[in-house]
Amino acid sequence: MNVLWRTLLVLARARRRLRREGPIDPNTVARMSIRVLPTDIDLLRHLNNGRYLSLFDLGRWDLLTRTGLLAAMTAQGWYAVVAAETITFRRSLELGQRFELETRLIGHDDRAVYLEHRALVNGEIYARAMIRARILRRTGGTVPHDELFAAVGRPEGLPDIEQWVHDWAAGSALPSTKRPAPSVWE
Repeated sequence: MNVLWRTLLVLARARRRLRREGPIDPNTVARMSIRVLPTDIDLLRHLNNGRYLSLFDLGRWDLLTRTGLLAAMTAQGWYAVVAAETITFRRSLELGQRFELETRLIGHDDRAVYLEHRALVNGEIYARAMIRARILRRTGGTVPHDELFAAVGRPEGLPDIEQWVHDWAAGSALPSTKRPAPSVWE
């Protein structure tokens, strides 16, 4: 529930900034400040590893809203889902500690868009996550990128996605929902 209220607050603030400042370029590194709350920690009194990804969602909501992409997607009846994510931890975030969350769109391929999140303290990376997201229709099916970019505009100047990100996406992929995916342990 805690992240739900934070999400609603982030959306309200992002909409207000969008109205006041206009849309930001999709290539922008969006930044927001977050404090580790008692509901975010585990028994070791640091930010729970699973909570990082929930808090990183806040950065995506902020970026999508402030670029105007969320409004365009909503008007088309589209939404984004995370297809894969990976996170690497460098240092722990402690109860009450404030950190900066950076979020940026790093590119796309023929099936997904890729984002990066970083948790920073005093400019130092404490954790980094890579996200592979797909754009789906509320009526069913995936939105092809040519249709997506026709509706929301294609961000210019996106850097090429590094090869390891492509390798990670391929290596972590599960079969399509139209194919069986039995659980067989070898």
